[in-house]
Amino acid sequence: MPSMSGPLATASPHEGPFGKLQITGILSGMGWSEGDHITGDSPTHWDVSNAQVFVQKTTGWWQFYLQGGVYNLPALGTPFLATGDTVKNIYGPFPQGYLKLVKGNFNVEVGALPTLIGAEYTFSFQNMNIERGLLWNQENAVNRGIQLNDTYKKLSVSFSWNDGFYSNRYSWLWGSLAYAFNSSNTLSFVAGGNAGAYAKNTLVTPLLLNNEAIYNLLYTYSHGHWVINPYLQYTNVPENARIGILRGAHTNGGALLVTYNFKHGVSLSARPEYIKTSGTFLDPNAINLLYGPGSGAFSFTVTPTYVKDGFFMRGDVSIVHATNSTPGFVFGTSGLSTNQPRGVLEAGFMF
Repeated sequence: MPSMSGPLATASPHEGPFGKLQITGILSGMGWSEGDHITGDSPTHWDVSNAQVFVQKTTGWWQFYLQGGVYNLPALGTPFLATGDTVKNIYGPFPQGYLKLVKGNFNVEVGALPTLIGAEYTFSFQNMNIERGLLWNQENAVNRGIQLNDTYKKLSVSFSWNDGFYSNRYSWLWGSLAYAFNSSNTLSFVAGGNAGAYAKNTLVTPLLLNNEAIYNLLYTYSHGHWVINPYLQYTNVPENARIGILRGAHTNGGALLVTYNFKHGVSLSARPEYIKTSGTFLDPNAINLLYGPGSGAFSFTVTPTYVKDGFFMRGDVSIVHATNSTPGFVFGTSGLSTNQPRGVLEAGFMF
């Protein structure tokens, strides 16, 4: 840990002062420029993207992982949130950490865990692109709870009981099946959702998403210069008038994440995506999961990356295009623009 999809990679771990602890970290900053910013946002930003340390014990029957520091969570189609406000209002200064008990191929993890859902990780340095995509905006990222993992030959199984979108109410259940055909090809199915209902509605625990169910079908190919990761996603928010959801809705989406690694630390990543929501803005009780009921969106992101020892520099160039959107729910100061171009530059050190 932390898991990395590349092209970035953690540095060789340093041995801690209390035995066989592994210590690594990251320090990075980013600059941001976009068109058609929404009211209250700014077209340009500069901030720390990561200043984090990772401490872990990876041997023996008991192990642990602890991640601490500051971070930003940039995502397509959403306004910028300053790093200080992100830490304060999202997961705090210790976003992930857990105890792991190991017996053979079976292990149990307890604590603040990375989600099983989706093809993109929580923090920018873990992913092919700096910003997470449109499908990630429907997913949770950190779950507090317990997770059981086991491996039988080529099949890996995980089950988690957790608090979903950081709700502090333990009513979410996750399950994951991954079959590795060989060292290069893996097919995974992940499903989960809220088995209860909870009316909480905050930035980190949005009412609609915290009461949904999510299903993913993911394929990963990694061989030679290529990493290719397509996945399909379906989400469903059931109607529940008792907690203020007067009409149910669902989304269908798909994404393709691709990286090609050239020589001398240079790589190029690309991510096309499409997502569509149900409903119509003519229904007064319809809920909004994207850019108005019944809306859709396409995005394309390209990210060149340069890595030299612990140093890295990379840039996102992206465009989001909304379809069948509701006026006032999209981009620009009037909420009427259906396109948002964006450029993000990130540079730093993995140590």
